[in-house]
Amino acid sequence: MRILLIEDEPYLGQAVQEHIAAHGHAVDWVQRIDDAEAALSAVEYGLILLDLHLPDGRGLDLLKETRRLGKKWPVIILTARDQIGDRIEGLNSGADDYLVKPFDLDELIARIQAVARRYAGDPNPVIRVGGVEIDSAARRATCNDKDVTLTKKEWAIVDQLIQRPKTIITKERLEEALYAFGSEIESNAVEVYVSRVRKKLGRDFVHTVRGLGYRLGE
Repeated sequence: MRILLIEDEPYLGQAVQEHIAAHGHAVDWVQRIDDAEAALSAVEYGLILLDLHLPDGRGLDLLKETRRLGKKWPVIILTARDQIGDRIEGLNSGADDYLVKPFDLDELIARIQAVARRYAGDPNPVIRVGGVEIDSAARRATCNDKDVTLTKKEWAIVDQLIQRPKTIITKERLEEALYAFGSEIESNAVEVYVSRVRKKLGRDFVHTVRGLGYRLGE
């Protein structure tokens, strides 16, 4: 999943970025609202992590504006403000979850995965496709009851497919999931990682829809 982290505290931002990346997600980290707006206009993110107090304005104002424009990105608020009124305002403004600083990084990962599953329309973290079983919460994959080890970028491909099991995922969307800003993208990167996923989970796990993209197997 491609995640936008909007957080102006350098230490926390770096820790969150590194922890999320270690769990196989591409992360773009910005520290200002204007940079966030530029990123959101350029990339279709899978989820946004939003601090409420930023150097050039309020995170809530950014959230309200994106919801007013009809944007449906999942949003988790990260803030040091722990008053009930603040939580209510954040949720009423369109946030999907609310995490108070300081927080456990593993809890953040769990909340990211839970919100992503809700948006995909299936709260069950376990997906089965033929002889393949994917447990997105435990980050575990098996094929014919045998454990399979996936790399971070292979997980990025798998995540996109299982989050939208009946949807064709474009090559461009998979590229965005694979790489954050600043990373070089080779022209055949998606094909390479799809091929690696098929070798580990079987050819029928990923179907190619010629000229359109890829989708999860039946």
